[in-house]
Amino acid sequence: MPSGKEIRNKIKSVENTRKITKAMEMVAASKMRKAQDRMRAARPYGEKIRRVAANLSHAIAEYKHPFLIKRETVKKIGVILVTADKGLCGGLNTNVLRLAVTRMKEWEAQSAAVQVTAIGNKGFGFMQRASAEIVSHTIGMGDTPHLEKLIGPVKVQLDAYIRGDIDQLFIGYTRFINTMKQEPVIEQLLPLSGDAVGSAETKWDYVYEPDAKEVVDDLLIRYVEALIYQAVAENMASEQSARMVAMKSASDNAKTVIGDLKLVYNKARQAAITKELSEIVGGAAAV
Repeated sequence: MPSGKEIRNKIKSVENTRKITKAMEMVAASKMRKAQDRMRAARPYGEKIRRVAANLSHAIAEYKHPFLIKRETVKKIGVILVTADKGLCGGLNTNVLRLAVTRMKEWEAQSAAVQVTAIGNKGFGFMQRASAEIVSHTIGMGDTPHLEKLIGPVKVQLDAYIRGDIDQLFIGYTRFINTMKQEPVIEQLLPLSGDAVGSAETKWDYVYEPDAKEVVDDLLIRYVEALIYQAVAENMASEQSARMVAMKSASDNAKTVIGDLKLVYNKARQAAITKELSEIVGGAAAV
């Protein structure tokens, strides 16, 4: 049995760790509320631009944007992978990376090459270690998503699709469901399917200025950027929720460990006292 001093040192060490996890839990709870508010605030814009894109895509019969044209053969696939910059958030990053690797293996089995855009330090580091083809990346997003930091890396994939270098574009992120549940998903961005764009509610007749091609080109690019921004916002809300739950679990486990160590310490102390009493009684009996 370890000595009383060793057990006291362990108890102190676990107590210090519990203070850290408790503080991180409170910080994550505060950031989680802000991230959820930001995510919910972005949803109406995404829904509105989706409706406008649906109306425009069905209104123009003479012009088809490249984002709406399905390629007959798929030789190369682009993936935008959204992860967190930091860890200590349970299995959040692991789950989406595992899903991404599984899908990439399926695509490679179908003789389709894959190129990756990594948003977030965890995904960037993982894809580097996996020797994936990384065409662009951004890290250090902070607690607030900034569209100007996303446009550059994402534009690399959009330009590759327009040029024909890739035939499909997917985005992988963690969708926020509630505080206790986050779901890793990989969704198709390009070509924009009918399910993604939706059907026009009514037939709209638009007057385009300067012309239909320029308006639709700009709108659909903004539409894709809005989808990516929403995915990053969802991932950040999921990250803070997962971190809060993970740190709460760590704090609770530390409390349990402290209780067990105190019980061991009391037993060791009681055994030492009993041994000393036995020695005193034995010495007195010998005299």
